Amino acid sequence: MAPTNRAGSKSRAGLRALVGYFSVSVTCGVLAASLVVPAVAGAGVALRESVGFFNGLPGELTVDPPSQSTKVLTADGKTIATFYAENRVKVSLDHMSPYIKDAIVAIEDRRFYEHAGVDPQGILRALASNLTSGGRQGASTLTQQYVNNVLNESLVSADKGDRIVLNGQKSIGDKVREMRLAIELEKKYTKDQILEGYLNIVFFSRDAYGIEAASRHFFSTTAKNLTLPQAALLAGLVKSPSFYNPAVHPDNAIQRRNHVLDAMLELDRITQSEYDAAVATGVELTLAPGRQGCAGAEMAPYFCDYVSHLILNNPAYGVDLASRVRKLYRGGLTITTTLDSRLQQAAQAQVDATAGANPDKWGASLVSVGPGTGKILAMAQNTVFLPEPGKFDTQLNFNVDSKDAEGNDLNGAGGFQPGSTMKPFTLAQWLNEGRSLTDTVDASRRSYPLGFPWKSTCGKVLGAYSTKQKILGAADDLQNNDAGYYRPMRVDYGLYNSINTATFAEAAKLDFCGIQKMVDAAGIHSGLDNAQVNMHQLGNLLGAIGVAPLVLANAFATFANDGRFCEPVALVEVTDAAGKQLPAQTASCRDAIKPDVARGVNSVLQDVLKKGSGVYIKPKVHTSFPVAAKTGTSNTNGATWVVGYTSGLATASFFGDALEGQKRPGQNVTVNGKFYKSIDGYMLAGPQWANYMLEVAGLYPAGAFPPPPEAKTKKPDRREPVRRDSGRG
Repeated sequence: MAPTNRAGSKSRAGLRALVGYFSVSVTCGVLAASLVVPAVAGAGVALRESVGFFNGLPGELTVDPPSQSTKVLTADGKTIATFYAENRVKVSLDHMSPYIKDAIVAIEDRRFYEHAGVDPQGILRALASNLTSGGRQGASTLTQQYVNNVLNESLVSADKGDRIVLNGQKSIGDKVREMRLAIELEKKYTKDQILEGYLNIVFFSRDAYGIEAASRHFFSTTAKNLTLPQAALLAGLVKSPSFYNPAVHPDNAIQRRNHVLDAMLELDRITQSEYDAAVATGVELTLAPGRQGCAGAEMAPYFCDYVSHLILNNPAYGVDLASRVRKLYRGGLTITTTLDSRLQQAAQAQVDATAGANPDKWGASLVSVGPGTGKILAMAQNTVFLPEPGKFDTQLNFNVDSKDAEGNDLNGAGGFQPGSTMKPFTLAQWLNEGRSLTDTVDASRRSYPLGFPWKSTCGKVLGAYSTKQKILGAADDLQNNDAGYYRPMRVDYGLYNSINTATFAEAAKLDFCGIQKMVDAAGIHSGLDNAQVNMHQLGNLLGAIGVAPLVLANAFATFANDGRFCEPVALVEVTDAAGKQLPAQTASCRDAIKPDVARGVNSVLQDVLKKGSGVYIKPKVHTSFPVAAKTGTSNTNGATWVVGYTSGLATASFFGDALEGQKRPGQNVTVNGKFYKSIDGYMLAGPQWANYMLEVAGLYPAGAFPPPPEAKTKKPDRREPVRRDSGRG
């Protein structure tokens, strides 16, 4: 609130002096003692009666903005969630109904526009009432109440709420200090500024602080559109929010509301006909319960949770976690994110449909990013944030890492085994070393025993596949999903059919340091601890280490973006309650993979859907627009994938065991009423991805992928057959 300099008239200056003297000489004496602590007055406490003492009391009140709610918005301006310690939305006085202004003055301080912060007449009236009735009528003006609210709010905001002194427990000194502050406040601010501040700070219910939040909570309207009976009810609520709560005690609320209307009529703030119509009105609530945090998100609760962790982990929002929590819950931030509500709605519908009722709690998720921007456009999973009957509930985010690069918690599931979705990175290194997509490799080889002459200029290759050496710690010979693929084949054919032995045959001719650099360049890392995925460990050629769906989607977006990698971005803009911009996230892109290499990978991954491991995915996406994809399945079928993209949108689709430990095999299971002997990527993750992409890909127009150079597509050695059976992918 900005102070207003006003030259006080001689009469007001004289009134303040009189009030100051009166407040000390009388209020600090018999009157205040009678009003606040009658027993003390009766005991004859020694009272200071000097105007000098009163003027010597602290008179400066710092009126900081009260705690306000933080809004998290989609890129298209829709609300994702609201964070608050006190649900408050600040509005100016001209955005409040005249009825609420008149009602609050009429019932709380009818002489508000006449006194100078303290009302001697009110004090005398309360004193007389207390002496004759034995009651405890108060005499605080709206200005004094505002002072009290400001003092309390400052304590709460500083995590010192335990120091708040309730009205019935205040000493004479507390009351006199409030009076002094009220008088000084009126020297700095206009009456309308004080009224505006009061109506924005006052408590109406645990879900409503300030008149705007109260209007939304009780009547699903705004402060500006409050009707007379609504405004009168809310004005009456201030005296005792629990006792007059219309949702709990409607009769009490109506009685108090009508008392407010009586006061407004008596002061000529409303006409008799307005009064008659208002008192004839029932409570007529339209409750909008508070939706707090990500658990109460209107959409995308797990993306909301990811965003909240980005804020809470960032020192730019506070020197420590406690200060960042205050900033998020009390700072009135407006956080505009990258999320596209259209994509989010479609993604949520798809993941919910994939597993259906889901009594066995299989996990399904979708996450989309924009190639060339890194913007996270959708993030959905088939769970609920809080327990609900018959629902799969978890607060873990399937789509993101467990921790960020600095070790801060992201509340992610820690990734899932990516399986064959890792194979394109071996192909990328194959092309990077100057080889062709049509080169032939010996995919008949299944044994890579201990001591095999792998190539690495930077480390040692670990692991072995040799049934004969199992006693020495080797794994069984390499397996393909289908017996007919143990033979020499072209490199491109081996990838789009997802042949394990073909990938190993390629790796046997490559420098593993190059494969490592390729994986690192695409941003792939462990979902558990953000550590490097060690590509010198043979099992990681086939995706043994858990990777988060967001990381995979973004890595494939690098192929879509002609080899240029962009860090994932969720925050577009963050502003505080005053409109000041705070640090957000900006696009951070770099050249990662040579364009010719990316184009070679794109050409092969388009064939995955046309004639490879994704040929059975329905609907047929590739007939509608240029699209590339890779299927993936873990050894136990417990994690299945399709990661696919156009040049405008990259999406990772996951289906599998998302429970802690991720130990269940996806074999001999029934999902959504259908039995599966074993789940492969094309079966559930595939249709989930395809249906979603058909619905939303057009919102991010994309053209044909540039073809690879001729050197990458030399004349094939021989014609390979179109795939007739499903492969592990």
